[in-house]
Amino acid sequence: MDAWKMIYLARRNPALRAEDFPQAWREHSALGRQCANVRDKVLAVTQCSRVLDPPAPLPGTSPDYDGVNLLALRDRQAADDIWNDPETLAIMRPDEPRVFSTYVRDFTLIARESVIVDGPRSDVCVAFFLRTRDGPAPAAAPIGGPDMTPWLRARRVVANVVDGARPAGYEFDLIVEAWYESVERALMGFAGRPVWDRLPNSLSSRVDVGRSVCLLTHVTHRRP
Repeated sequence: MDAWKMIYLARRNPALRAEDFPQAWREHSALGRQCANVRDKVLAVTQCSRVLDPPAPLPGTSPDYDGVNLLALRDRQAADDIWNDPETLAIMRPDEPRVFSTYVRDFTLIARESVIVDGPRSDVCVAFFLRTRDGPAPAAAPIGGPDMTPWLRARRVVANVVDGARPAGYEFDLIVEAWYESVERALMGFAGRPVWDRLPNSLSSRVDVGRSVCLLTHVTHRRP
């Protein structure tokens, strides 16, 4: 059975300090408890905020975004239903500009999940939003290449193939999650080299790096 997600790549409201964004985001998520459709259709939420002060730089990651949200859905239809749900529109949408740079629908993608390395869930994610050059991205990119240390160190690797319309400015084809037990372990894996130099062979020749984004994040809210 396919596993579907809503995934968004968020920028905060510029009036919020970067360090205050995770709390404002948690407050926004809590509003979902008032929405029956959200409770019914969103099975799990994992909010991953950008690591603001890593012990060392991770070259190639972007400072232009503030977080990645991974929402596990009951099914594909749920993604469309939520946008038209009267409770969601009345309760959650008015709060979105307080937290984000624009409305959530404007930076959200729908994707089908494929687990590449089925390890334990952890709290640090290097998230890749990839634009490919020549057609659809592979659903399950094999982990192989001349130096795959970052991927071999990851506890869990998930590929999400984007489905349906993409909002303007978010024309990504594949979203890859590489999960590590700590920020330090993630940094050790990439060993100071740009993240774009460490893509698997199946992706490295196909990714348009100039139109792709990578974030180093850590989980700041999760439910259940």
